[in-house]
Amino acid sequence: MMDQHQRLSQPVGWTRAGKVAVAVLAVSFVAFVVALGAYAAAGGFDHKLRAGCIEVTFASTTGGAQIERCGVRARQTCASAGEARLIGAALQAACRSAGYPYRGT
Repeated sequence: MMDQHQRLSQPVGWTRAGKVAVAVLAVSFVAFVVALGAYAAAGGFDHKLRAGCIEVTFASTTGGAQIERCGVRARQTCASAGEARLIGAALQAACRSAGYPYRGT
């Protein structure tokens, strides 16, 4: 208790392990940011729909839902009246842009 004032008045020093931990975290963060920038520069965040595929986002009971289908499954989805009733105009637009006939209700 007698040396408490002296101990509290001095700043806390960094240990070697603390310095190493902070350096590792800083280098990791910089590497992550550089990798993310390279991915974005290479077009990694550009979402291009493949030919013959449909992608529809619509409201559902749990919030939002998404349908992504290609080829035969996309053609069947565009032709099915059951899903067309649930999704409506968004499915119709996706089917037409993919070149599939739309047979909704």
